[in-house]
Amino acid sequence: MIGWLRGRLVDVGPAGEALIDVNGVGYRVTVPARVLAAAGPVGAEVELHVHTRVREDTLDLYGFSSRVERQTFEVLLGAHGVGPALALAVLGALGAGGLSRAVAEDDLDVLCSVPGVGRKTAARLVLDLKSKLVGPGALAPADRPGSTPAASGVGARSEVRAALAELGYAPDEIRCALDLLDGDGTVEDLLRQALRSLAATR
Repeated sequence: MIGWLRGRLVDVGPAGEALIDVNGVGYRVTVPARVLAAAGPVGAEVELHVHTRVREDTLDLYGFSSRVERQTFEVLLGAHGVGPALALAVLGALGAGGLSRAVAEDDLDVLCSVPGVGRKTAARLVLDLKSKLVGPGALAPADRPGSTPAASGVGARSEVRAALAELGYAPDEIRCALDLLDGDGTVEDLLRQALRSLAATR
């Protein structure tokens, strides 16, 4: 079973397919759009943590920028009704850290921003994933600089989210503002930070 690849990016195909040359052998790997965008131009060296999916007549490879992201993909596959395409869409849109925060905060709006995820699917994801992505023994997403464990400061961040929604900010604006928060603090401190970042982008 393949768990990691390092090689040269030879080609990028439709639907997020990357062709990786590893010592003369070409591996076709499907990766989230965000990871593919960060991989660099054709010819660049790439390193991918790989999930190998074996079915009766096929062997599919899925590549990720970190071990935690790969593990999060595997957790998503264990959720009810989630296949590889939807799991890749979730990770491509939110990353491992963003998904964990959304699950910890019961943030259905963020989950619904992923193409293919409706309200019922979002609620089911929160139910299925909370024990695996939040709290003791959960994965510790570290795929983005400055990200913090999802379980810390959840209450304050939820209150900030509600306050920003009452002020009329859109879900996408709120999510971006929360992603930029510098650690955890009081609701007032975090709200001031969020409002400053939102004012800077308008």
